[in-house]
Amino acid sequence: QVRLVESGGGSVQAGGSLRLSCAISGYTYRTYCLGWFRQVPGKEREGVATIDSDDHTTYSDSVKGRFTISKGGAMSTLSLQMQMNSLKPEDSAMYYCAADLYWAPGMGPCTVEAGRPNGHWGQGTQVTVSS
Repeated sequence: QVRLVESGGGSVQAGGSLRLSCAISGYTYRTYCLGWFRQVPGKEREGVATIDSDDHTTYSDSVKGRFTISKGGAMSTLSLQMQMNSLKPEDSAMYYCAADLYWAPGMGPCTVEAGRPNGHWGQGTQVTVSS
């Protein structure tokens, strides 16, 4: 059974940094699409960054240059991270990791615009940035 567990959220002042992690277990495929999303109450969920099994990354314009997505781990246990620097109050949100473990390059790009990743979600971790 696939399981995603986030950690690393918290409260920080503007300009500070946080590092989010997501432990992904229970998968067996060699290709996959992973990503981070965020959501503020009353607003639509926003894609923040994606990374595929070949380490191709994408970022939303709002976080480009400040956030870095990365991954690690071995077969059946993946670790997804996101280093968040120069945080702004508008970065405050619940952050979710997501995984599409049936994705392959021939199915289309691993991007938010392509509706990926989708399929498995974590429970979320709160990030609060004060001014």
